[in-house]
Amino acid sequence: MNKMTSMPMNRRYFLQVTGAGLVSATALGGSASRARAEAYDGFTWISPRGTLEVLDDYPYWVAKKAGYFGDLNTEMQPGPSDGTATVKFVDVGQADMGFPSPGIFSFAIQNGMKLKSVFHMGARDTFSFAFRKGEGMADLKGLEGKTILLGSAAWQSITDPMLAAQGVDVSKVKYVEAGWPTWGTALASGQGDAALSWEGLRAEWIATGLKFDYWLGVQKSKMPANTFVVRSADLEDPDKKAFLEKYLRGWAMGLEFGHQNPRAAVEAVFEQFPAFAKNTGPELGTTSLLQQDNVFRGDMDKREGWGWHDMASWQGFFDEILKIGQIKEPVKAEDVCTNELIKSANDFDHAKVKADADAYKLTEAFAAIDVENVRAHMFDDAV
Repeated sequence: MNKMTSMPMNRRYFLQVTGAGLVSATALGGSASRARAEAYDGFTWISPRGTLEVLDDYPYWVAKKAGYFGDLNTEMQPGPSDGTATVKFVDVGQADMGFPSPGIFSFAIQNGMKLKSVFHMGARDTFSFAFRKGEGMADLKGLEGKTILLGSAAWQSITDPMLAAQGVDVSKVKYVEAGWPTWGTALASGQGDAALSWEGLRAEWIATGLKFDYWLGVQKSKMPANTFVVRSADLEDPDKKAFLEKYLRGWAMGLEFGHQNPRAAVEAVFEQFPAFAKNTGPELGTTSLLQQDNVFRGDMDKREGWGWHDMASWQGFFDEILKIGQIKEPVKAEDVCTNELIKSANDFDHAKVKADADAYKLTEAFAAIDVENVRAHMFDDAV
């Protein structure tokens, strides 16, 4: 067996090796809002992927383009490719909000980081396992004795709970860190037996010629997915809390816009990253965004708005990782997740956002995309 585990964090060593490298956003202009400049010395959101050239963050680019952040001046940073950087940087104050998977969030909790989840983006489980064509398996117990490729060793904290919840003995699974962004290519070339993937990335892999069969968590898993975390202490500061409410409202409006007009949301991302746009194209871009919208929205009839935490789902996750030893002490979901910002984040004019989405004039290439046809074939590669 070749199990990989995350080493305990050494905060000083981490900062010396990676370098901070994050440029703070400029202070907000003179605003009467309580979300004023003094709340943060700039506000930085950090990606968990080591890149921003993806469709996953479309709500931000939509909100920025549409002016939904108002007078807030914010910064997006890709961060290092280290799978745990998105929580480490927030913990030490080099970023203000991270977007970890539940597994990486559990790493933060286990290592004593005082972080709290404030906006649950991934209402459905975004993660999946990719297999070479013809080698897919509907029962993940078939992965016992097999090798799974990961982009980062830290991703084992994502895969182990997923596998355990499906009845897999995780002690019988081997992992290989195949590197970012090459772990999918490694699978295609014959290495390993499966690779971790996620919604949105499936379409992006197709765009680069990587075609796989998939076991899809979005269809078969009850686990939660990535979430926005901040320092717990920030919620105790009235000005920072007000800032976060306004900031998350921008994200919620971007999510709503993307749901109403997914093609326009893709265009907002493509305008930001022309090379990514050229390599992906309108149809696969729309497919990727629809996959993400399905994850982010979840069953909205059972949610209290964008970003709402289902505490039962989160508690199930924490109970599962306690069983497999990923955390050493029980975690109560309500202690590390909160819905206190959700009402304010969703307090916007939904009709106005829909009107904005409906009024958007698509380019000719995007106008030609049949959204419902794309939606109908989103899961054709599922086993």
